[in-house]
Amino acid sequence: MTTQAQVPVTVLTGFLGSGKTTLLNSLLTAEHGKRIAVIENEFGEVGVDQDLVIGAEEEIFEMNNGCICCTVRGDLIRILGNLMKRKDRFDYILIETTGMADPGPVAQTFFVDDEMQSKMRLDGIVTLVDAKHVWEHIDDSSEVKEQIAFADVILLNKIDLVAPEDVDQLEARMKSMNAAAKIYRTHNAEINVEKILHVGGFNLDRAMEVDPKFMEPEYPFEWGGIYALEAGTYQLALQPGPDPQINVALFSAQKATTATLAERTMDAVLLFSNDEQVCRPGEVLERTDTLYQLALEGQELNYTLSIAQPGFYALYTQHHPTEFQLELRSEHGPLTAVVAHDYKPKHEHDDEVSSVGIDVSGDLDPRKLNEWLGELLRTQGPDIFRMKGVLSIKGAEERYVFQGVHMLFDGRPDRAWGSTPRRNSLIFIGRNLNREQLNKGFKACLA
Repeated sequence: MTTQAQVPVTVLTGFLGSGKTTLLNSLLTAEHGKRIAVIENEFGEVGVDQDLVIGAEEEIFEMNNGCICCTVRGDLIRILGNLMKRKDRFDYILIETTGMADPGPVAQTFFVDDEMQSKMRLDGIVTLVDAKHVWEHIDDSSEVKEQIAFADVILLNKIDLVAPEDVDQLEARMKSMNAAAKIYRTHNAEINVEKILHVGGFNLDRAMEVDPKFMEPEYPFEWGGIYALEAGTYQLALQPGPDPQINVALFSAQKATTATLAERTMDAVLLFSNDEQVCRPGEVLERTDTLYQLALEGQELNYTLSIAQPGFYALYTQHHPTEFQLELRSEHGPLTAVVAHDYKPKHEHDDEVSSVGIDVSGDLDPRKLNEWLGELLRTQGPDIFRMKGVLSIKGAEERYVFQGVHMLFDGRPDRAWGSTPRRNSLIFIGRNLNREQLNKGFKACLA
């Protein structure tokens, strides 16, 4: 009975430009009789995927400017919780991750969170692989390897762009990395929906083989500890570390036990997905249930912690205290947490990979735009993993949508603007991107 009541969830993953949005459009327009709620995640500050998805605006939930397996995981839990309040309107959930995501922590959400586990079941992980460009990333990108390793279904997409023998070689490589996954060859991500939905394919045992620490959650913090504190002021002392800032949060706790620390962990996950209150050295941290971002500039990095009521307090830190020599001190010296726990560090993305979003009003001169894009692709194509957007072309009644991977570019007129305000929203994801130059070059294309 419990299984029947659970809503099936598919995680759609794949590296940048592999064809996830194309597959999503196909699923949302095919005649399969399934009502699908879609959650999208974008690696950038400007969201364009919702504008690229056909005719399902009301059922698309978008998370921007963070990776679904890192900074916005609390948002995922919130959206899933809200979805379950209206589950009479859909019978399937599809989560499309950013191309930079490790699918492991996303899948893990449905096993380590009791509420999620009772209401939803992970049906499978579907990974798209760009047959033409994956060779450029497979050896130096941990994300690509993990996306393939965790997959229940792999779509070798864009096979029309490579020779058959190269597809054979790629499929053999995929099988050597994940012999259990079903592999399909596709063009334009065209696939029978029954091959990727309701597959009942996710295997927890195999996930544990891929990552023995799979059931050990990745959180947006690496350490938590409970202190017994009297009313008064304390010093939070730090030293410069590998990052220019660190996020911390303080919660009240009823007891100083491991169980209590675990109980507050999900509260901390949700809080760490909120906006931070930025503080400078010397300022006072006086509120619980608040995410503070502590700047680590200069040599004196002390912050004052104000405690109004005596009791137990749980402190969570984004990075491990040893990285910043973080100490909580009373007037008598450093304090030791009564109980503490080291959390599994979240995975790290390539620091050189970033996103640049552009969102401006106005119409574009098509000649200037073609010249700028042509020069951009010739000179920076190898560094641009992905670009996509919706453009307003002077004199055209329709939106112009485009997507690109490295030096390949595809653009076409879309639906009419109608009463929707005309504007340009686009995003570049890649290595060594120059935000100022991209913005300047694009704005120079305005009519």
